[in-house]
Amino acid sequence: MSKNKHNKGGFIYSTNPSFSYDDDDAEETTLDISKQLLELHRETKGRGGKAVIIVRNFVGTADDLSELGKKLKAHCGTGGSAKEGEIIIQGDQRDKVESFLKAQGYKTKRVGG
Repeated sequence: MSKNKHNKGGFIYSTNPSFSYDDDDAEETTLDISKQLLELHRETKGRGGKAVIIVRNFVGTADDLSELGKKLKAHCGTGGSAKEGEIIIQGDQRDKVESFLKAQGYKTKRVGG
């Protein structure tokens, strides 16, 4: 049995002679800042009781997410990471994060605690 090395979205065979399979490698673009609504979540679960702020719903490229994460970490003077569409800022820095994002032109919404 051979393994399929490429995920083709369920296409195995087409009878259409002009069919061509296109990989979805189209480059993602970043949505305009004024159109983004970023959610701010405060979490402590699984972190030894230490709080973090998670910024979710960023629509854009991984590079733009990483750049925003760097700016947020520098503004807050703390550590964190930017991966899988989320920015994690160490500590309960909601006020700083929210004021920074609003100053940049983002819309924000606090979710939970």
